[in-house]
Amino acid sequence: MKKLLVLMSVALVGITLFESRKRATANEPLPNVVLIISDDQAWTDYGFMGHKSIQTPNLDRLSKQSVVFRRGYVPTALCRPSLATLATGLYAHQHRITGNDPAQTEVNRGHVKRDGQPARELLISNLDRVPTVPRLLEKAGYLSFQSGKWWEGSFQRGGFTDGMTRGYPNPGGRHGDDGLSIGRKGLEPISDFMDRSMHQQKPFFLWYAPFLPHTPHNPPPRLLKKYQVGGRENSVAKYYAMCDWFDETCGQLLDQLEQKGIEKNTLVIYVTDNGWIQNPKGNGYLGRSKRSPYEGGVRTPVLFRWPGKIKPVERPELCSSVDIVPTILAAAGVPIPEQLPGLNLLPFLTEQKEISRDTIYGEAFAHDIADIKNPDASLLYRWVIQGNSKLLLTYDGRRGRMKYPPIGSRTELFDLHQDPHEKVNLATQQPERVERLSELLQHWYPATRQEKSAEGKEGDRS
Repeated sequence: MKKLLVLMSVALVGITLFESRKRATANEPLPNVVLIISDDQAWTDYGFMGHKSIQTPNLDRLSKQSVVFRRGYVPTALCRPSLATLATGLYAHQHRITGNDPAQTEVNRGHVKRDGQPARELLISNLDRVPTVPRLLEKAGYLSFQSGKWWEGSFQRGGFTDGMTRGYPNPGGRHGDDGLSIGRKGLEPISDFMDRSMHQQKPFFLWYAPFLPHTPHNPPPRLLKKYQVGGRENSVAKYYAMCDWFDETCGQLLDQLEQKGIEKNTLVIYVTDNGWIQNPKGNGYLGRSKRSPYEGGVRTPVLFRWPGKIKPVERPELCSSVDIVPTILAAAGVPIPEQLPGLNLLPFLTEQKEISRDTIYGEAFAHDIADIKNPDASLLYRWVIQGNSKLLLTYDGRRGRMKYPPIGSRTELFDLHQDPHEKVNLATQQPERVERLSELLQHWYPATRQEKSAEGKEGDRS
């Protein structure tokens, strides 16, 4: 009887997928999907977001053709967990890839000994237990291509049919190896993949996550010269030029869609993995940006372009990167897994309905993961935005493992409308709001108290 129920369940899923694809392809082919992911760029650092110096003409043009969420966010402001969220649609505490590297802790050494696998492999294996966008789309007939930043082993490990990254344990396989050349050394592998997909008459999903404007900040001299003006630090000029260079590659990619005649049947989505505030005195970043829960770390514009399907407009509502996966699946006519926490935005984009949701959530963890199997062990912050109110709760068990540890109050409340740069903490003035938002956080992710004995020392890697 149990076997019969399993077979019936599988059949029902197959029927649902068939019916969904039939609806999606009744009058037109399934759309291609292009996901463009910037790497380490502040939400302010675009022409269309109001920056007075950085030139981003291609993304400015894309914004005019798109639905634009100026109040877009990523739940975690660190490369690897943020990218894992874009691949799975899950929060970091759900997919369990909470940091960039496993820490050298006693508890992790215990996991390695018991499981007989290196710590990095155990971390990557988290991706094996959850659906990924490429795997889900492949069931609907999609080809998929990985390029740029990718931490989770080879491109095949994520379910991509094609890609560039060979992955751990290959040399340079920590976060992209061969894939990191995309954009910096042209887009030929992407162009070839799109041609193959068109030849096979199959829709495609493209993961374009170039190592830009990420360090090393070594822009072409022709671009650097534009930003080397009197009084501007050279480190800042280099970062500005990197943003310009990244924009240039985005223009090349968008031009290819047009030249190949597939622009109208391609959903283009833009987001950044986390923020960045350039240190004017060096090559690194300042506090309240990358790896932090502040606006400089988690806020990003989010764009959706689908000519003829989505009317360009600016949306005032909140948008989270957890919304991207269910929206992609909906556009492709693929059933959305029940465990995904994000919102399918497609009906709101195509019909211009108001989004009633006014609350989004996020979290911050240590760069190095204290316990591969317990996200709470590395937890630094949980945060929630409801309307214009933003609450940050701090967890000090791993605070010393952060490049810019929290200073002062463990509880912070900001009014993002009046105070977009989070300078005035209202927590003591509005205790009732703190209590109400804290209850929302506990309902969303009921974090437990951490142990204080984890070992390990974080390197300043990104």
